[in-house]
Amino acid sequence: MNLLELLNIQTELVTPKRVVLTLDVTEQDQQPYGLMHGGISCVLAETAASIGANQLLGEHEAAVGVNIETHHLKAVRTGLITAVATPLQQGHRLQVWQVNVQYHDQLVSTSTVTLTKQSLGAQ
Repeated sequence: MNLLELLNIQTELVTPKRVVLTLDVTEQDQQPYGLMHGGISCVLAETAASIGANQLLGEHEAAVGVNIETHHLKAVRTGLITAVATPLQQGHRLQVWQVNVQYHDQLVSTSTVTLTKQSLGAQ
């Protein structure tokens, strides 16, 4: 079982210019104080950016995260959140993606994710 399955993250849209993921926040996603754990926003951000960045790569390449900066702006207890990733820069070796996580129309977090191209080698 991978992390997306474990957390029940749903993929709503994937293109080279936009990725949308959703997650229904439940008690399992909360930190001890009853609020969604900030790591959830980071998981959504890096996952969405990676999925988008990989749309531009070849069969034996993968985009892997090298840096993520996340600002947590609003607390969420439970409910459906949406992560929307869009590219800021799509270079040959590095890509930078902006990911906003929203609860209804309110911004929960914003992240900047930098990814680099990794060769997977012929298999």
